Amino acid sequence: MTIPFSVILSITVIFLFSSSITDGLGSSTSYAVCYDGNSSSVCGIVAGKSRQSIQCFRSWDEQTLPILSTLSFDAVSGGRDFFCGLRSGGLQLICWDSFSSSNSNSSFQPKRIYNGPISLRDLSVGDDHVCAVDNATGNVMCWRGGFPPRLPGDFHSITSGQGFSCGIHGNESTVRCWGDINISNRIQTEFGNTSMVSLVAGDSHVCGIDFNGLVICKGRNESGQLNVPSGSLPFEFSGLALEANRSCAIRQPNGTVICWGGGISTGPPNDTSFVSIVSGSDFTCGLLVTNLSMMCWGSDRFNPPLVLPLPKIVPGQCTEAPCSCGVFPDSGNLCSGSGHVCQQCINRNSQQSPPPLQPTPTPLPSTRHRRTNKGLLAFAIVGAVGTFFGICTIIYCLWTGICCCRQKKIHNSVQPTIAAANTANCSMGAIPPLYGPGSRSSTFRRQSSRAMRRQRSGTSSMHADRAEEFTLSELAAATDDFSPQNKIGAGSFGTVYRGKLADGREVAIKRGETGPRTKKFQEKENAFQSELAFLSRLHHKHLVGLVGFCEEYEERLLVYDYMKNGALYDHLHTSKNNEDSSDILNSWKMRIKISLDASRGIEYLHTYAVPPIIHRDIKSSNILIDANWIARVSDFGLSLKGPESDEEHLSMRAAGTVGYMDPEYYGLQQLTAKSDVYGFGVVLLELLTGKRAIFKDEEGEAGPTSVVDYAVPRILAGELAGVLDRRVGMPELNEAEAVELVAYTAVHCVNLEGKERPTMADIVANLERALALCQDSHGPTLDALVTFFHWAMSEVTSNVFYNGG
Repeated sequence: MTIPFSVILSITVIFLFSSSITDGLGSSTSYAVCYDGNSSSVCGIVAGKSRQSIQCFRSWDEQTLPILSTLSFDAVSGGRDFFCGLRSGGLQLICWDSFSSSNSNSSFQPKRIYNGPISLRDLSVGDDHVCAVDNATGNVMCWRGGFPPRLPGDFHSITSGQGFSCGIHGNESTVRCWGDINISNRIQTEFGNTSMVSLVAGDSHVCGIDFNGLVICKGRNESGQLNVPSGSLPFEFSGLALEANRSCAIRQPNGTVICWGGGISTGPPNDTSFVSIVSGSDFTCGLLVTNLSMMCWGSDRFNPPLVLPLPKIVPGQCTEAPCSCGVFPDSGNLCSGSGHVCQQCINRNSQQSPPPLQPTPTPLPSTRHRRTNKGLLAFAIVGAVGTFFGICTIIYCLWTGICCCRQKKIHNSVQPTIAAANTANCSMGAIPPLYGPGSRSSTFRRQSSRAMRRQRSGTSSMHADRAEEFTLSELAAATDDFSPQNKIGAGSFGTVYRGKLADGREVAIKRGETGPRTKKFQEKENAFQSELAFLSRLHHKHLVGLVGFCEEYEERLLVYDYMKNGALYDHLHTSKNNEDSSDILNSWKMRIKISLDASRGIEYLHTYAVPPIIHRDIKSSNILIDANWIARVSDFGLSLKGPESDEEHLSMRAAGTVGYMDPEYYGLQQLTAKSDVYGFGVVLLELLTGKRAIFKDEEGEAGPTSVVDYAVPRILAGELAGVLDRRVGMPELNEAEAVELVAYTAVHCVNLEGKERPTMADIVANLERALALCQDSHGPTLDALVTFFHWAMSEVTSNVFYNGG
């Protein structure tokens, strides 16, 4: 006999589900809604996956789209026109707009608005602003909408409406509001000194549950949205959600929904039970108890009520912390083994006993004697059913695992597993393990050209919509038969030529070295296939674009967009540019801008590409600059698909370029995304000092010196001015702090231990701040610097911290 999960959930909800997650227009939970005129979107965190990624449903085209599927999120919140998600751990906040055009086929476009190190919680999105709570201090931080960036206080939770936010504050748990002075002052005054357990905002009113379990609503009441049904009992309602003109709540213990006020009267079926609910301007959505799918109702878009084609949604935040009011049924599977979901406690700290129909999962002391036996019986029933279900699940998993493991070897044409590890020159050199035979072998297996073509089901078929296939004669004609006069550089497997196609397009053509089918030919083939596979599916403003390719006999050529202003390396280090003091890159603002461009390209590879990609050869010669002085990352001949998580690494012999190579990768043969961070840190030091990655001492007395050994000790000793590139000159007043912020970012990028280096997302945030400081004529501040380096500066001497404007 097998018991469906829905039956177990229905049984256990009677005993454990004394409350639901309360949510409204602008509070965070595991799903949220977004509205704009006649269109709406719903986003939720998918349950039962190794990554708690987000999927969204758009009402106008009924499409279901993923959001940053390589990332995990703790919570999501929505307002008018956009959503925000709080990444797992609370260290990054990402927002994305909802396209309301009925003719738009565009997917949601994410934008990061906050990076750690301060951990955030209680994400809250209003109509045009975003707020969250500092997990350590209880202070509120806000973005967009003209709100103050920081609001001191001890906030337990917050919620946002149209132009205002409110929170439960201090030891007395009173309501405090900010934003639009008319509505915020009114709501705060009307709540007075009432102590609240939960709080939810609508457009212009707020409802919550007090410590006596009663629903209280304050604010505007034009449609009767404050008129809580008379005769309601303590703890009768939970799961509040507020539309613009009406309020809704979940009625306990059966989980049905009741609404009051004006607006559209459409509601869900009377016998439908919900885990939680959330509202937009004129509609409400809820998470069904039976299967954790989502149903929406209210507006014309959801009339009759519609069950959305989204996967199962996790019913709350997955956590390892103990639960005071019980664990949500089947939490282990819903969280994919990464913690559990806690039941929410509406009557916390209340000394009143709930009514007879509202048994609590962990009875309070005042009701202990009357409820102990009933509580133990409830938990015994739940435990017995849960244990039986768990045993059945384990048996099923073992059986299916044994049966299915024999046929799980699957090749994916867009997830290449190519390694160019055994290379011979400096740029692709195979460096022997520093610690002898104890280093682990590569987890990646080479594939021959023929096998790769089979895997791709034909080169042309895979790339037909993104890359053109050229003949060798076409490319020879474009480069004047590969004339030395058209040679502009070299890449990871060959020489790069400038060319002009028959249709007039200027391109850069990389031609692999010709020769017999030797080891070198195999390396060239691997690099060609790697770059072709990756660039065919990568499209980003700060990555060099692939135009096409050519495979004829032993010839392997790749065709790229032409980068008119060449490589960053040449601007920094060639004699021609050294003599040209008017070079456009001889300004701190431009150098910071170029570094920001490149960092965004690398961040895309690490964070937004699916699967994530490790470049493996980040250096100034692989950062190219187009005609508009926009920097782009190039040369993916050594790139690899990254590991599934930040804690994992690839074990393989090191490859890259001397001077830029991660010492941890070089010595331990362990490759991670932080290896790219190290290489980028070297590039930042090049931009600051004007020195090559490896250079000879100007006095000629010492041997080759690395820019890391040269610059880092001086920066940490407070001698940054002594290492700055003299061609650029000393920073101006509004540039000084920006340059110092870049310098300390570089210092942490080249930390010997990868775990101590920042992520590329952290680096992008710092460089964005640095560029903003360069453009700030009113003088800089140190908030961003102190905030970002709070996590990493404990080992740095105290003279790193300084006072500024």
